[in-house]
Amino acid sequence: MTRAEAWALLCEYTESDSLRKHGLAVEASMRHYARHFDANEALWGIVGLLHDFDYERWPSIPEHTRKGAEVLRERGVDDEVVGAILSHVPWNLDDYPRDRLLRRTLFAVDELSGFIVACARVRPTRLEGLTPKSVKKKLKMPSFAASVSREDIAAGPELVDLSLDEHIKHCTEALQEAAEELGLAL
Repeated sequence: MTRAEAWALLCEYTESDSLRKHGLAVEASMRHYARHFDANEALWGIVGLLHDFDYERWPSIPEHTRKGAEVLRERGVDDEVVGAILSHVPWNLDDYPRDRLLRRTLFAVDELSGFIVACARVRPTRLEGLTPKSVKKKLKMPSFAASVSREDIAAGPELVDLSLDEHIKHCTEALQEAAEELGLAL
């Protein structure tokens, strides 16, 4: 699957601008980490872009990801992509454990990318100058971006063998590269 095909699929199944932008944010973080880990940037980017493409149609557990996996398989998408997407939610871990760097990284960047975007939206300088210290301060505020799992964010750095500060820095840098697409450019 090409990036253009992945984007078309995301748009076909996702009308919400915010959910499309979440896919773009996770794609940016995954591409960044692919370069960091010397992995397949195109494949990692597609995993990030499509990880929640089915959420609007099938938001319930366990349909979310499983119905999407059916769609992806029907379209001949690589099993590595499908397995990674299935692994990012807890209800599929028995069959799709986070036993590969691609899967661990998707889980590690998913919630954090969304949280960093939320932090940037309330700052006059958006992503510019956003520091790990500032992000961690917002993490301590339960009412800020309340739907974001702090537990998932806390578990992420270990999965990519980094400190929380380093992980936040990596994801922030990734999102800065995609700031215009995310509507966060100055």
